[in-house]
Amino acid sequence: MQAFKWIKKAPLSARVGVAIIALNLFAMAFAPVIAPYSETEVTGDVWLPSSAQHLLGTDQLGRDMFTRIVYGARNTISIALLITLLSFAVGSVSGFLAATLKGWVDQLLGRIVDIIMAFPTLIFALMILSVLGTSVPVLVVVIALLDSTRVFRLSRAVAMDIEVMDYVEVARLRGEGLWWIMRHEILPNALPPLIAEFGMRFCFVFLFISALSFLGLGIQPPTADWGGMVRENAGAITFGILTPLWPAGAIAFLTIGVNLVVDWFLHRSSALRH
Repeated sequence: MQAFKWIKKAPLSARVGVAIIALNLFAMAFAPVIAPYSETEVTGDVWLPSSAQHLLGTDQLGRDMFTRIVYGARNTISIALLITLLSFAVGSVSGFLAATLKGWVDQLLGRIVDIIMAFPTLIFALMILSVLGTSVPVLVVVIALLDSTRVFRLSRAVAMDIEVMDYVEVARLRGEGLWWIMRHEILPNALPPLIAEFGMRFCFVFLFISALSFLGLGIQPPTADWGGMVRENAGAITFGILTPLWPAGAIAFLTIGVNLVVDWFLHRSSALRH
């Protein structure tokens, strides 16, 4: 109920963003119900125009584009969300540990992160994926670990400011343990910037997966994926066919929606909660 009250008081841009996210989540959750055909079913000729049978036409193999877009929402968004959650679990915990323990732990974790961040993310990911393969588990682990370095930097910086507060010192004097302090004192006060960063990192991961799929090292066919669908149908542009613009538009549509909500949340939570 509290969330609905916030949305009701939100500006128009934020409500548009919430509506876009809700639409994509609905498509992700109910893809088999919404889609008129199965994910890999060939239903017509190649690159047919929009019609009553094919709302967005067909792709390079004659599969229904609307169906592929809907299933692409399920595949791309769910994997991007899983990667973002994993990267935040690793990055925030390690960042809190570095800020709380300091000393050699902070130095060790900081140097590891510096080494990983010294390589361009895309080149590093392409190198690892070309060696380990492009299965979904490998894709999830590799991108999550690379993205966790950014989360580490933010969570460490926020935790460094929080752990010198009086209420943290009081908790230490009471004899509270490390994990209790991290969970009950640091985490609640670090949530606003971390939640805002979660939305931004989700956008980055979402676009990163799409870029890898466009290069052929992301989610592999015949699984529907928006980035891969752009690559597969790119040749249609030569003939004036707009088929690849549908998945490209879906990528931009969701990215804009998430950014609208993140901007609103950043405006709401501009200070730490005490």
